[in-house]
Amino acid sequence: MGAIKIEILNPKALEMIELMQDLKLIKVSEEPISNLKKYLETMRSNSENAPTLDEITEITEMVRSERYAKK
Repeated sequence: MGAIKIEILNPKALEMIELMQDLKLIKVSEEPISNLKKYLETMRSNSENAPTLDEITEITEMVRSERYAKK
């Protein structure tokens, strides 16, 4: 059959959906996580280790000075 996405606005609707699932009229399954969502979760989980703005500026200035010192 077909698949649809439903946003539940009323808790009573969830009870009705669970009842229909118990009667084997419908099947409820979780939406699979896309690759983009997985990537974003991975990147956000490392946010505690992200460099500060001052650290980024320091590294950028160091790279620039090395690059332009060679010329």
